Amino acid sequence: MQQILHAQFHFPYGAAPGADPGTDPGTGTGSGAVPGPATAAGLYTQLLDMAADITPRVQPLPPDAAHLDITGALRYWQRDAEALAAVLRMRTVGLHGVRTTCAIAPNRMLATMTAALTPLGATTVLTEGEVTAWLRPRPVAALYGVGPATAATLAAYGLHTIGDLADAPLPTLTRIFGSATGRALHAHAQGEDLRPVEARPVPKSLTTHHPFEADCLDTDRHRRALLDLAHRLGARLRDEEQVAAGLTLTVRYADRTTTTRTRTLPEPTHHTGPLAGAAYELYGLLGLQRARVRSLDLRAEALRPASEALRQLSFDPADERALAVEAAADRARARYGPDAVKPATLAARKP
Repeated sequence: MQQILHAQFHFPYGAAPGADPGTDPGTGTGSGAVPGPATAAGLYTQLLDMAADITPRVQPLPPDAAHLDITGALRYWQRDAEALAAVLRMRTVGLHGVRTTCAIAPNRMLATMTAALTPLGATTVLTEGEVTAWLRPRPVAALYGVGPATAATLAAYGLHTIGDLADAPLPTLTRIFGSATGRALHAHAQGEDLRPVEARPVPKSLTTHHPFEADCLDTDRHRRALLDLAHRLGARLRDEEQVAAGLTLTVRYADRTTTTRTRTLPEPTHHTGPLAGAAYELYGLLGLQRARVRSLDLRAEALRPASEALRQLSFDPADERALAVEAAADRARARYGPDAVKPATLAARKP
């Protein structure tokens, strides 16, 4: 039987890997050098290397998690799944001071869902025989691939739990959501997930992180935070002379669950305007209604040198003016510091 371990790393610096160095976790403002011998991004790579010592089948899940296929490793280590997870937890905390939450289940989806309910620094094992009883009472919003908008649609049809969804006829789901999505929902509700753990290098990316001081329900504050993230992300990309071909938004809620949405950008960019527009679109897709948001992460994906990117010509004078203003703001930041120039919305009120 397949055994997948979801490892969730809890970094001691208060910022997700790739977040701006020297960012205070409570305020999101600069507070000097981050303690410790490595940046969070470098530490994440070291933790992945440590996981690869346990099993070569490790799939990074930036910014702070990984999936390990430990099916073959159990015999090699002559330990059961829970004992092998204890080895990983002991090594991460002993060598790097990083507490790790572990969840083990028959597939990647179930391992991720189990991890969301596992206490910090603990291990939970979900066996194949326990899957149906564990899965059916849970709300549909907890299922992989179900965001707030999909959950609302399911609720409108009287499907509130994963058990309700599992009992729904497949033709009904394909009629509501289309063939591909309907079949995926039906399979996931049965506890099925055929995705393999794919050992691959950490994708080139940059992440900006915005923690709220208290769980936040205000959508206006969410949008200001998104603008702040796009502003910082764009500045870092331009400073490093890189462009991003994709963007990922991760929302972490008060109950420690997360929702992630990703999109490919129309063209690789490092400009704040397009990044902010894409971030707003991703946020809109979530359909959040009174969600208690704890933090937002915005990650630039598939980075490449800016010199290799092709920019479509624009005949809109407003676009050219915006780029000219951005270039002037970059020069001011280089001379007077990162907070010398920022969007008026952010200057007027802290996001």
